[in-house]
Amino acid sequence: MAPYPPAFQQVPVHVLGGPTALVEYGGLRVLTDPTLDGPGDYEVPGGSLTKTAPARTTAAELGRIDVVLLSHDEHPDNLDTAGRALLADVALTLTTPGGAQRLRGTARGLADWERAVLDRPGGGTLTVTGVPAVHGPGPREEVEKITGEVVGFVLTGTALPTVYVSGDNASLAAVEEIAERFGPVDTAILFAGAPRFSVLFDGTPIVLDSAQAAEAARILGARRVVPVHHEGWAHFTEGRNDLVAAFTAAGLEDRLDLDGTGVVAAVELLGPALGHHQRAVPGSASVGSA
Repeated sequence: MAPYPPAFQQVPVHVLGGPTALVEYGGLRVLTDPTLDGPGDYEVPGGSLTKTAPARTTAAELGRIDVVLLSHDEHPDNLDTAGRALLADVALTLTTPGGAQRLRGTARGLADWERAVLDRPGGGTLTVTGVPAVHGPGPREEVEKITGEVVGFVLTGTALPTVYVSGDNASLAAVEEIAERFGPVDTAILFAGAPRFSVLFDGTPIVLDSAQAAEAARILGARRVVPVHHEGWAHFTEGRNDLVAAFTAAGLEDRLDLDGTGVVAAVELLGPALGHHQRAVPGSASVGSA
């Protein structure tokens, strides 16, 4: 039997900043949580969120997008102004059931384990399955009252590798459920960054921190991990160096593909210059949620 091809050769992932990545899968061009604005502030209930860096592309430069996987529509660091405008030009947006009702148009909601079957160019299909995600620590029903409903996604298809897109998830228990049904996965696109707000959950991260991302990779048996959602916003408190350190400590540094290029974590731990654009100081960040 021929060696299994590296996952990045089968599934190109273009990391575009924040939670946004372009995934080429089964002949389709799939975009995660579109955030395409330049730097700026966004008003949210009780305060604001600050974007510190632009996306690495624009909507015009992206070209054709066949489907958007939107973990949730209610927070601007997952769907900003330009990202929201982009949805009008996309044939299908898969998101939460509540998000589909708010967005309307071509949006379709996926409940946990619900499937959407998509036609592939040239014949055949692939499947996108909605999977659990919890946007903060604690029981899902309590967390959703504060930070809202979120969905993750698993992409599968005949002769295609399995791809997991976590969305804004902070629950390793949810990851364990997903691993039971789909593990091991070939590529895990994990939202990380440990976003924190002192007024939410006593400052506990509302998305995976770096150590939790490494543990999620272990649980999933992921051959490759592409982290997103760890740069470009002021409330992200952990970045590239934190991820490298955590995956190295877990003995999983060979799984970490920081830029979606297939080059594993070959960066030096040079301190905060590479770690992240800006840290949120506990107690001083504006109220909001990722």
